[in-house]
Amino acid sequence: MPAETHLFRCLNDNYGVLIHDPATGATAAIDAPESAPVEAALKAKGWKLTDILVTHHHGDHTGGIADLKQRHGCRVVAPQAEAGKIPLVDETVREGDTVRVGNLSANVIETPGHTSGHITFWFHGDKIAFAGDTLFSIGCGRVIEGTPEMMWDSLRKLRDLPGDTRVYCGHEYTLANIKFAQTIEPDNKALAARAAEAAKQIAAGQFTIPTTIDEEKAANVFLRADVPAVAAAVGLSGKPAAQVFAEVRARKNKF
Repeated sequence: MPAETHLFRCLNDNYGVLIHDPATGATAAIDAPESAPVEAALKAKGWKLTDILVTHHHGDHTGGIADLKQRHGCRVVAPQAEAGKIPLVDETVREGDTVRVGNLSANVIETPGHTSGHITFWFHGDKIAFAGDTLFSIGCGRVIEGTPEMMWDSLRKLRDLPGDTRVYCGHEYTLANIKFAQTIEPDNKALAARAAEAAKQIAAGQFTIPTTIDEEKAANVFLRADVPAVAAAVGLSGKPAAQVFAEVRARKNKF
């Protein structure tokens, strides 16, 4: 039976999401920014929380873990490299490991850059990726603990997933990301179409995610650092893609 997902808002601009296995009743929260919205989502769906899958250690992704674990006794799965910074971890995982939620199975992909041990959970059977703060809709996370080269490698890993993979990210930044991306690629038709779509979604009170890998490859400038036109746009024609990415990310930081 295919996985079911439920998306909701947390804190100021965080997304919370549940993934549910209808065959077994198992339900995982991807990160836990705060407990109350997760509880409300569980109640609305009639699901029981069995797991919390943590992408990285930042407090706006882990703040609800303690309350939820106390109430539900759920398993907390976290990146091995950051387990010491995450509360109440039961199981640590790294690149190549598999995590099961009921009958659902996720591959663990190490995607460092935003933090040094950040991971992505890819439910390959359902073509769903939970990318935390590595890949956003038309954006990527700020490089805080890693290096631009590290983040570019992580983004390439995600870009190589099947094109129809649905991507859930940690924050609602789409409109701001589009405005920036258009300063680099003003003539990108896929980006223009995405801008129109996102504006309609926001106006209607809808979410702008999930997006897909194919959509991001066409419109997300951070995945396009190896496109010659992007390199030319930032004055780095012929330079390594990681250097182009670093320049694009630096410009976004100042935008």
